[in-house]
Amino acid sequence: MPHLDLSDTHWVKSSHSSDGGECVEWAPAAHPGLVPVRDSKDPQGPALLFTASSFAAFVTVTKSGHFSEV
Repeated sequence: MPHLDLSDTHWVKSSHSSDGGECVEWAPAAHPGLVPVRDSKDPQGPALLFTASSFAAFVTVTKSGHFSEV
């Protein structure tokens, strides 16, 4: 995986997230084919890198309700 400088990255949070909530953020345009994901409570912390296709699959499964709250 390449090292990405994410210091000027535009991060996106789900519209279903509340302010101060426990959320993840992603950066859809950070690098072609890769989607960085980070903890919104720790914006200076590490980011995980996923392939765009893996992230799209995760979003699809999540929207289907497969990962419901317990």
